[in-house]
Amino acid sequence: MTSYKSDLLRTLDARGYIHQMTDASALDALAAKGVVPGYVGFDATAPSLHVGNLVSIMLLRRLQQAGHKPVVVMGGGTTRIGDPTGRDESRKMLSDEAIEGNIASIRTAFERFLTFGDGPTDAVMVNNHDWLGKLGYIELLQEVGTHFTINRMLSFDSVRLRLDREQPMTFLEFNYMILQGYDFRHLNKEMGVRLQMGGSDQWGNIVNGVELTRRMDGVEVFGLTTPLITRSDGQKMGKSVSGAVWLNEASLPAYDYWQFWRNVDDRDVGKFLRLFTDLPLDEIARLEALEGAEINEAKKVLANEATSMCRGAEAAARAAETAQRTFTEGHAGGDLPTVAVSAEGMGIVTILKELGFVASNNEARRKIAEGAVKVDGAAVSDPALLVLPDGKQVTIQLGAKRHGLAVSA
Repeated sequence: MTSYKSDLLRTLDARGYIHQMTDASALDALAAKGVVPGYVGFDATAPSLHVGNLVSIMLLRRLQQAGHKPVVVMGGGTTRIGDPTGRDESRKMLSDEAIEGNIASIRTAFERFLTFGDGPTDAVMVNNHDWLGKLGYIELLQEVGTHFTINRMLSFDSVRLRLDREQPMTFLEFNYMILQGYDFRHLNKEMGVRLQMGGSDQWGNIVNGVELTRRMDGVEVFGLTTPLITRSDGQKMGKSVSGAVWLNEASLPAYDYWQFWRNVDDRDVGKFLRLFTDLPLDEIARLEALEGAEINEAKKVLANEATSMCRGAEAAARAAETAQRTFTEGHAGGDLPTVAVSAEGMGIVTILKELGFVASNNEARRKIAEGAVKVDGAAVSDPALLVLPDGKQVTIQLGAKRHGLAVSA
């Protein structure tokens, strides 16, 4: 590990957040001297962010814990454009009402991780549509466009990979990096923001903002990215067997969120404890060293800590109790995901989809064919099976780890 002077970079380094920085020594000196306002941008394409966004949220939390000011930038403007980074196709356009609704919903999750307010280190949330929406097209081209060369823009991965795959990129998307660079410059001028953070795939966009601010205003600002956070099986964070692991309760029940962390690979426990919990590093080292069946206790700690932070201690305790009753005592715990079934009954394929255990009818049928689905402990072989709770709870099981209930409506 590098020897840093500031609490911020020492913490980020020790916990594994740092991948690249634009000027590490100058940023370290700035962070050691006083309060540094820093931001991360999030587009509002859904009512909830997911676990894949969590490392960026934790960057803002660490920033605040080290005595600095987190600025959450919601992409009310850039969501209307669509970030081409890592995408093979254009993003579906959302209405203004949908974007505003998504931002309001997403804010509720941030309030779990950050302390918002008017103080010097309190978090604030801003919407880049407030300034991007006022830019005139000619004004933007004259003021900002001259600082971006087509040669350089074509060299960025977000553009080059799309072109290499012969996938179309619209002129609208091509402008995304210009607007994101302008965000940094605007935030520096209006709020004194000196640092932009994000995932490693955002490095090019962040550097654009650093260079634009220097060229237009002569101000030194900084960029910091995290490594790409993957699971040991090579999959990206944020995905599970049945889809995205959403942060908001309305998009994913607390029990399923808890189960995601409880079921991580043994090899990921230490890394995820450092990144996604506030546990002290010496305690994490102890948990990480556990072997055999004991590593399951470390996974429960991870699940409890991560769920408490995102959903609250009460939700985490309920999820842990439900798991204990379901898996250890053989009872159906009360916090299991539930689907209400009418008196006419519901097909097992539909139930598996409603519970969020599968993403499609075909996947449900495949799981049934594999013998992975049980109803009240009995294996299901017929995808046309009709489930009739008739006033009782019917336990639905997919594999060894997914449990749910079908109850009378």
